[in-house]
Amino acid sequence: MGNKTRLTGALALLACGFVGVWEGLRTEAYTDIVGVETVCYGETKGVRLGDSYSKSECDAMLLEGLKRHETDMRRCLKEPDKIPAKSYVALVSLTYNIGSGAFCRSTAAKRLNKGDLAGACEAATWYNRAGGKKVKGLVNRRSAEYKLCMEGLK
Repeated sequence: MGNKTRLTGALALLACGFVGVWEGLRTEAYTDIVGVETVCYGETKGVRLGDSYSKSECDAMLLEGLKRHETDMRRCLKEPDKIPAKSYVALVSLTYNIGSGAFCRSTAAKRLNKGDLAGACEAATWYNRAGGKKVKGLVNRRSAEYKLCMEGLK
């Protein structure tokens, strides 16, 4: 599997558009609701307060971050290329938001590896907390990811 990516062309546009809407764009670094320094579309890697980026830099950072999380997600899945495109984007979105370690330990990943895509889509909705508290924005995001994930089954 290596560094293979499915996030090219139309699928990359779908992923960037979908995740970008949920993450929101902030070109100046800030501290998120759990105290993590964040910038652009939820990027945390190497971010320091005072950092500032243009929208085009943030767009490029988002695609790079999605591909980085996709690569890590693929490492813990037996057959990532068998996941339908829309379901795949939903799962990359989840991985980008919760981190690849949490995704790889998740029931969603375990269900995917057993061939239960519908069950994986459902299990992904459980990640709706930040700092131990249920967050409406995460509930809404997981609902949208679930809908996109299930569209892949049609």
